[in-house]
Amino acid sequence: MPAGQGDGGGLLPNEASTGASRAKCTPSLSACENWTLYEYETVTSTNLVAARLPAWSAVRADLQTAGRGRFQRSWVSDRGGLWLSAVLPSGATPGWRALPLVVGLAVCRALQGLGVNRLRMRWPNDVLVADRKLAGLLLDQFFPGSVVAGIGINVRNNPAAADPALAGRVVTLAELIPQPPNLRALTRAVLTELRRVVEPMQDSGLSLLLPEINRLWGESREVELDLDGPLRRGRFAGVDEQGRLLLGTGPGAEAFFPHEVRHLTEL
Repeated sequence: MPAGQGDGGGLLPNEASTGASRAKCTPSLSACENWTLYEYETVTSTNLVAARLPAWSAVRADLQTAGRGRFQRSWVSDRGGLWLSAVLPSGATPGWRALPLVVGLAVCRALQGLGVNRLRMRWPNDVLVADRKLAGLLLDQFFPGSVVAGIGINVRNNPAAADPALAGRVVTLAELIPQPPNLRALTRAVLTELRRVVEPMQDSGLSLLLPEINRLWGESREVELDLDGPLRRGRFAGVDEQGRLLLGTGPGAEAFFPHEVRHLTEL
């Protein structure tokens, strides 16, 4: 099952090179929608393989043997799903803290273009249909100047077969639309939307994208935040231009960056 945004610490460079060295085959290399795409049969983690690549490079694998979610949780990456990592340029302006949300927006746009309905985002790293998880993100910054965005989308895979605890909690594209695209076509759709959202952000920050991002949260809802120990309850009111979660409205509202929140539970 796809899961999570990284906790911001990233991995050491030698770990990144280990991931690349354990790729099980020579990649297929091609141009794809103004990206350089490396495709493997099996890797430990597409994020690790992508770690040393330049911006606008991407890595896709049929299978990950050591996929990671947020806070090093296991990321089920069975055959038939899309396991993709895209290397994005990163900047120093406050809006770049919201990059996980911008990547989520690109994934939602690509899925909507395929006819998927009832999509919503769950802050900061999940894409749901109703209450079932369809896609997730893991962002790692291995080196200054770029960010690796790991994207997992359930397509024709069967996550519950790998982990029975996922039964009833996940959904696949094959369950949602009559003819899901092949993985190459889905890769192309996602990479296209990523450039469409990231390039304008380089010029104008998050302001132009923020209304669309906030619409994808759906209605306001009560949530509980685990701040790595302390708990906060309140009404989720969307995100601001720095990508912070807003709990409550008005003068008493609290704001939290993604790395401050270990887990969000919708009540």
